[in-house]
Amino acid sequence: MVRRALEFRGEPETPRPSATVVLLRPEGDTFQVYVLKRAATMVFGGLYAFPGGGVDPTDRPETLRTDWSRRLGVPDEQARAIVGAACRELFEEAGVLLAGPVGEPDRTVSDGSMSGVVSHGSEDDDERIVGDVSADDWEADRAAIAAHELTLTEVLQRRGLRLRDDLLFPWARWITPEFEPRRFDTWFFVALLPEGQTARDVSGESEVATWAHPQAAEELAMLPPTRSTVNSLRPYEKIAEVIAASSRRDAARPVMPRVEFLEDGSALLHVE
Repeated sequence: MVRRALEFRGEPETPRPSATVVLLRPEGDTFQVYVLKRAATMVFGGLYAFPGGGVDPTDRPETLRTDWSRRLGVPDEQARAIVGAACRELFEEAGVLLAGPVGEPDRTVSDGSMSGVVSHGSEDDDERIVGDVSADDWEADRAAIAAHELTLTEVLQRRGLRLRDDLLFPWARWITPEFEPRRFDTWFFVALLPEGQTARDVSGESEVATWAHPQAAEELAMLPPTRSTVNSLRPYEKIAEVIAASSRRDAARPVMPRVEFLEDGSALLHVE
């Protein structure tokens, strides 16, 4: 990074809007995060990251929340596209779907390890089966979405489902430094793994997929935004504390690392 900053000349590339999701699951009295080690052939190969990627022109979902523009600091249509990209990438890369039946916003789709729909309400809600995101037909839809043959919105509409974007919580926004040849304007979200679903490495873009406590994840090789995000989760012991903290986070103001060159030839990386 320091070398690229020192050698940089010319005009910076325009950052591509993107989204990434820090998936959380309970583990004993605390929680774990889901991380992927990118394949060596991928951008940022060999480094650990969260499921995510660039915003696609087809990312135009209907959302339950109406305050995304304010929370993300961009116009409404762009904000919904970012949210759509976060949910789509989470499904494409981890097989986790934040969705539930239309008209029943307290339900989420299961992956078949429990009943098809899992409610966060009464026990009676577990009786109706409407989905199984690990079944062959769902896997075919996931692959079609990844291949740009279908959109997530089309799949949800066909199945009588809608996005559960209320389960997605904005956490931070990072912009790649101007000296980098590939730049991203990335919104980081946190989300709780829906009951009955299991994150799995289905994208073919990763060498390793694992759950790790934020304290243990500090041993993994990561880019500064990923490292900073993991570190920001370390003070919290429970998922409920993370969700509560998200309301106090500023995901509209971008953070852009910069390199300061010192007189002795050394350099400092500033994240502010």
